[in-house]
Amino acid sequence: MDFKTLDPKDPGLWPLAPRIVILLSLFVGLIAAAWGFGAIGWSVQLEELESKKQQEAKHKEDWLAKKKQAVNLDEYRRQLAEIDRSFGALLKQLPNKAEMGDMLVDINKAAQARGLAVELFRPGGEAPREFYAEVPITLNLTGSYHDIGAFTGDLARLPRIVTLNDVSLTVNPNQTLAMRTTAKTFRYLDDNEIASQKKGKK
Repeated sequence: MDFKTLDPKDPGLWPLAPRIVILLSLFVGLIAAAWGFGAIGWSVQLEELESKKQQEAKHKEDWLAKKKQAVNLDEYRRQLAEIDRSFGALLKQLPNKAEMGDMLVDINKAAQARGLAVELFRPGGEAPREFYAEVPITLNLTGSYHDIGAFTGDLARLPRIVTLNDVSLTVNPNQTLAMRTTAKTFRYLDDNEIASQKKGKK
């Protein structure tokens, strides 16, 4: 009955109970509205907070990795110097362009020194790589089993790198062996050749 007799133009004359109920309703409504609008803002802030936490974790990992590198810097430098020395030693095993002729002669002499008949000795075209060139040599040799074995050992002891690839051995009617193989040797490219190669790629 109190609510039916309320005059909306004069809320000061309302009975106490309706005023309390309406004030509580307004208060609850305001709280609900504030919570709704606040939840939107909080969700954005929570997402931003989560993003910052992930960034913090990533920065912490980066810092730990850099700290580990800094702690091991002297060891890394020592390893790099060792790699440079090893690379230099390997590079010395590759002849330069002027020494390639002597290298081919050494391979031919190694076969003849073991009494092998050199039926074919044909150097192929160079295949350039990043800092060296690969030179294939087609070899057809005939001789005894032990002489061919000794020849391969002689190649392994040469001061330059020589590999035998696609080796094929067949027995001749006179019980000698015929070896067909591709020997590969390598030479390093000089600075001008490397520069020319890079220019060609560009």
